[in-house]
Amino acid sequence: MSIRIIRTGKDPVLRQVAKPVATVNRAVEKLLDDLAETMYHAEGIGLAANQVGILKRVVVIDVGTGLIELVNPEIVEKSPEVDTDAEACLSLPGLRGDVPRPKQVTIKAQNRQGEEFTLEADGLLARCAQHELDHLDGVLFIDYLRPEQIIRESEGSRR
Repeated sequence: MSIRIIRTGKDPVLRQVAKPVATVNRAVEKLLDDLAETMYHAEGIGLAANQVGILKRVVVIDVGTGLIELVNPEIVEKSPEVDTDAEACLSLPGLRGDVPRPKQVTIKAQNRQGEEFTLEADGLLARCAQHELDHLDGVLFIDYLRPEQIIRESEGSRR
């Protein structure tokens, strides 16, 4: 396992769409391991492969209930109820903002063995999963906010 460099700021890879994984193989397993190690090292709760410069549809999440690995994840259902809560991002250090998202989502994905499964997520897990899956499509949490809604923590003020 290796700790990878997390791409930040205006790095163009963060705005690119990740490609589906054709076959879950040892390279994908190593990527999952590296993503998890990098996420834990950075004290994050989620990390998408393009955040470390790999344009593959691979995500890891741990909101305190154990590691969840998602290969080729896709949201197949969203609840109509929306919740607004604070988000931050390892790729946008020092920024946060209150982002509206569906309270619950259903995600179809593959595990590290290539087996399909369904994940029912609500609360923080749903929020984190949506945030990370957005990364796979080149979308950042700040895209949901007006400039004045983005809080720059280093300055302690809104911009």
